[in-house]
Amino acid sequence: MCFSPQADLVAGIGVTAIGVDAWRNVRGRSDHLLLATLPLILGVHELVEDFVWWGLQGHVPHEAGRLALWAYMFIAFVVLPVFVPLAVLMLEPTVRRRRRMVPFVALGVVVSTVLLVAMLRGPVSAARHPWHLSYSIALHHAVVIVGLYVVAICGALLFSGYRHIVIFGLGNLAVVVVLAALTADGFASLWCVYAAISAGAIALHMRYAKPHRAEPYVLT
Repeated sequence: MCFSPQADLVAGIGVTAIGVDAWRNVRGRSDHLLLATLPLILGVHELVEDFVWWGLQGHVPHEAGRLALWAYMFIAFVVLPVFVPLAVLMLEPTVRRRRRMVPFVALGVVVSTVLLVAMLRGPVSAARHPWHLSYSIALHHAVVIVGLYVVAICGALLFSGYRHIVIFGLGNLAVVVVLAALTADGFASLWCVYAAISAGAIALHMRYAKPHRAEPYVLT
């Protein structure tokens, strides 16, 4: 989510390019495949939102805008709550560490299922504001579901066995709280900026991380 369609377009192209670079540096590390794919998902997410903006502005057919709205919300509400903890699980080097991630993956599945059901029941809508788009679905116990969403994604990062992932998780939690508060207060949405920073961090890890140095970073 960004503060204008132009910003979404620039961010989407940039993050997608970063994702391509991350994928080019997988170098046979199958445990890094999901991590390398995450920037691509974030980039596509930004580009899809352009069509949501354009649909609301009347620049593309209404049907195209509605399709983009559903695609955007499907990625945000259904894909990411499962994808992020699963990507962290795949990175963990031992069975014991992977088992610690299973509850977060399971929680992500529950949250994504609840949100998908709510989307299918409808109504699903998006509204223009001066500096962001707001998305809404009919959701019971919304505060609880949003809290569990954050736990599924941020919890997996915080309980990883790798120090740099835990540090990233702490930063992620802080930024999510701050950006959510700013957007709720009508401030310009800067989620696309954070998506670019996150994608860049992943790409740098994919490019420079040395597989044989993974074990010293594992927390005991």
